[in-house]
Amino acid sequence: MSKGGLLRVMEQFHSIQGEGVHTGRSAVFLRLAGCSVGCPWCDTKASWSAHGHPLVPVEHLVETVRQAQPALVVITGGEPLQQDLTSLCEALVPLAIPRHLETSGVAPLSGAFEWITLSPKRHRPPQPALLACCHELKVVIHEPADLDFAMAMAATCQAMGSSSPGPQLCVQPGADSPTGIHLALHHVKHHPQWRLSLQTHKWLGVQ
Repeated sequence: MSKGGLLRVMEQFHSIQGEGVHTGRSAVFLRLAGCSVGCPWCDTKASWSAHGHPLVPVEHLVETVRQAQPALVVITGGEPLQQDLTSLCEALVPLAIPRHLETSGVAPLSGAFEWITLSPKRHRPPQPALLACCHELKVVIHEPADLDFAMAMAATCQAMGSSSPGPQLCVQPGADSPTGIHLALHHVKHHPQWRLSLQTHKWLGVQ
């Protein structure tokens, strides 16, 4: 999908990280286009098709980050690993701004990152290599089977020797899912190694 120093990009913007372990930190988001995972609850379905989104030179993306000077840069999607992120990561290195990746883990890892957030999906499980190297495991919860899946993914991370003492563990209620909220709260209360992730940017009305 990518062509050398070009990437299919849906949008790029400076905001805050609204969810997960790094909630509240200044971040530039580079949202890449293209995703074959197709989660029915996805709030960025416009990113699924790469067609119609421009090919953007890596240098332009780096300049967006350089001007904003955020605490971190988040490469997300879509599913960002469906494009080769090697050139982008290499071009970002001189800025000395931590590179974060948000991925479902269905495609091979490319590029080098200081932080990898893996958000695996039951209907498209992640590649083992991503389970072995992620720093944060964040599972969206809609129904009890999602909690079973979250526990199984966490156990696999531990068994594969992911970063000691293992990734940070998060459950995140699905958007507009009262059942997901109840299940996630109950899970965190009874499993203290897990934390609750919320989409705070939506409460704040920011991108």
